Amino acid sequence: MNIRFYHAKILLSEAGHAFSILEGELWVRGTRICYIGECADSCEIFPKDGPIIWDREIDVNGNLLMPGFKNAHTHTAMTFLRSDADDLPLSEWLNCKVFPKEERLKKGDIYWLARLGILEYLTGGITAGFDMYLSPQEMAKAAADSGFRMVLTSGFNDFVSSPEQMEEDFYAVNEMSSLTSFVTGFHAEYTTSLQNMERVAALAQKLHSPVWLHNSETRQEVEECIARYGKTPTQLTDELGMYGYGGGGYHCIWLSEEDMAVFQNRKLYAVTNPASNLKLASGICPAEQLLACGIPMAIGTDGPASNNCLDMFREMFLTAVLPKLLSMDASSMDALLALSMAVSGGAKAMGLSECDCLAVGKKADLILIDLNQPNMQPENHILKNLVYSGSKQNVKMTMVDGKILYEEKTFHIGVSPEEIYQKANEVARRVRGGT
Repeated sequence: MNIRFYHAKILLSEAGHAFSILEGELWVRGTRICYIGECADSCEIFPKDGPIIWDREIDVNGNLLMPGFKNAHTHTAMTFLRSDADDLPLSEWLNCKVFPKEERLKKGDIYWLARLGILEYLTGGITAGFDMYLSPQEMAKAAADSGFRMVLTSGFNDFVSSPEQMEEDFYAVNEMSSLTSFVTGFHAEYTTSLQNMERVAALAQKLHSPVWLHNSETRQEVEECIARYGKTPTQLTDELGMYGYGGGGYHCIWLSEEDMAVFQNRKLYAVTNPASNLKLASGICPAEQLLACGIPMAIGTDGPASNNCLDMFREMFLTAVLPKLLSMDASSMDALLALSMAVSGGAKAMGLSECDCLAVGKKADLILIDLNQPNMQPENHILKNLVYSGSKQNVKMTMVDGKILYEEKTFHIGVSPEEIYQKANEVARRVRGGT
């Protein structure tokens, strides 16, 4: 479709983590942005093409167009465990609640559970997710059928999947849709034997793929890894040759200075998940210290079983304020750093270089923010309002790949939300009852 947005404030990225706001128009032709600027005649901008026939012309009424948020770590289909596996430490949460109930999932369940999660992403202005979970091909199909952009990796460990299955998923997901892609990964050091980690490293070299894993999420995880191998998870995976093609870690709370040097040297990304880490009492990621070391960062919600809310506004707020508490310095961690991590940082971590900002030629993955609500007024600093007072209620529209998937509380994803709710509740009831 060809869509013209006019009377808009448009968030543009500058060098580093800087932003500017342009007042004018943004045009989408097909899947890409074709013009950003002042009001103009399309024949003047594209004299060889003739006039653009608009499918829609949308008066933005002075509201904000910005790049969509990138949820850089999640387990989307864990919607079936939302508010059913709470108030437990991580080890007990995983072994007593999550793993036993995951064993009861059947073929096809993950598809509907993922579609439920995608609905929530869209309402919060999330245009892409980086998912690690069971059955990546089901996950990818749910994303493709919804029109949602999804990067997937494997949750392989000693109990789930295999390197052979990971390689099959790599080719199947990367070929399934222009909206889906796959990179190598595994759950974590503490669930994966040394032999299996070596197999992951070999596969990553074969496929020329980055490697992702849960890394240093808890102090116990790091201490036990040192007890087993004499080194931290970061040092161990680096020595195994995991990072020949990059990658990164999720959580990254308990990294040592030596670990940070590995991240810097290997150009690895660290993805912080503050709400989940607080709920599971895992700790506070030293985000400002990581950034100061030159480690690129992104933000994720983690899954709906450990969060339980798939809300990047809440994650941005926590990413901005928790380092202040950690350092006891209210001037640390500027809000715009958190905003940059939620938008361009996530895109770069996920390998979505065409979706990192609003610019001519980039993919039209964008959202419309309603500034005409009490929580966004006065407009002393629109972008800090986004981080410190913004919420999902401000998302008026979410567009992925040039298609409007959510607008004014209505979804356009090929199936009704009511059907998705019904299917997801059927799965949750069956798993809960053990039948």
